[in-house]
Amino acid sequence: MPAKLPALALVTPRLRFSAPASERLAAVELSLDAGRCLVISGPSGAGKSVLLRMIAELDPGPGNAWLNGAPREAMSGPQWRRQVVYCPAESGWWHEQVGAHFGQPYPRAFAEKLGLTKDIFEQEVRLCSTGERQRLALLRSFLKMPAVLLLDEPTGPLDPDNVTRVEAVLAELLAADMSMVIVTHDTAQIHRLGAAHLTMQDGALIPT
Repeated sequence: MPAKLPALALVTPRLRFSAPASERLAAVELSLDAGRCLVISGPSGAGKSVLLRMIAELDPGPGNAWLNGAPREAMSGPQWRRQVVYCPAESGWWHEQVGAHFGQPYPRAFAEKLGLTKDIFEQEVRLCSTGERQRLALLRSFLKMPAVLLLDEPTGPLDPDNVTRVEAVLAELLAADMSMVIVTHDTAQIHRLGAAHLTMQDGALIPT
C-alpha cells in the first residue's frame, strides 16, 4: 500500500487587496505574506499614493481587502487602520509640542535608534526639521505595531545616515513578522530590504 502523502498547507496571505479598474487605477490584485516587504516605484502621479490610501480605506474606491483572511468590511474603519497603518509622505501634526502626539513614557530609546535626540519630545513641532518630522511620523507608526505598514516615501527627505538608521529599524520590524508596502523613488531600497518590487505606470502595477 503506497505511503500517504502529507497534506499541503495553504498559507493565507497577511494582506490581500483586489480592485477592478476605476478612474484612478487599473485593476489591481495584490498579495503580501507575513514578514515580507513590497516596494512600489514609478513616476510621480502614477497612482502609488492613491493605492496605499485605498488599501488603508482612506480614499473611496471599489476595492476589497483582507487581513489574515478576514475581510475589511467586517471591521470598522478605525479597527482596520489600527492594524493596517498608513504613514504619508507629508505627516500631519495637530499639537504644538512633539510629545503631545505620543503616550507616556516617551519612547526615547526608540527615537535614538532613528537618530533623534532624547529631548525632542519637549520640542515644538514648528522647530523640527523636515527630516525630524518625517522620522517622528515613522516613529508614531512603528509604535502602533500594526500587522501591515503602508509607507509613502518614508526616507525621501532624509540624508544617507538617517536613511540607514530607518532601514535598520524597518529590517528589525520585518524580522519581527510585520509586513510592509513601501512607495519609494529609491529603488536601491529594494535590494537593501530584500523586498519584492512592482512598478506603477498610469495606475497599473507592472511586475519587474
